Amino acid sequence: MTDPDQAERLAQLEARINRLKAKDAPKSHQEEHYSQANLAWRMVIELVAGLLIGFGIGYGLDSLFGTLPIFLVLFTLLGLAAGVKTMMRSAAELQEKNMAGTASDNAPEKGADERAKNGD
Repeated sequence: MTDPDQAERLAQLEARINRLKAKDAPKSHQEEHYSQANLAWRMVIELVAGLLIGFGIGYGLDSLFGTLPIFLVLFTLLGLAAGVKTMMRSAAELQEKNMAGTASDNAPEKGADERAKNGD
């Protein structure tokens, strides 16, 4: 049978192998960090998509009913409002994600700050 030292060394070797494998493993799509330009484009696309959808609905209703561009203007403004709302929701989501990441990064530093305040 195996002695305890050999079993301990085997467990340490397995842990080391798993750490090295995890380091080289490909990251999932959610774990990738996006640049600020990608986030800005996402928000611009959300705003423009809301405008275009509102414009399309308004134009379609005006063509269907044969009216002046009343629906076009109305639904374009509603599309703008929907785009801004979606854009603001995305910004809040990104801010929450950044705050959560910052809080976890600064957690060890809080202890050092509190020790400095107490004079330890």
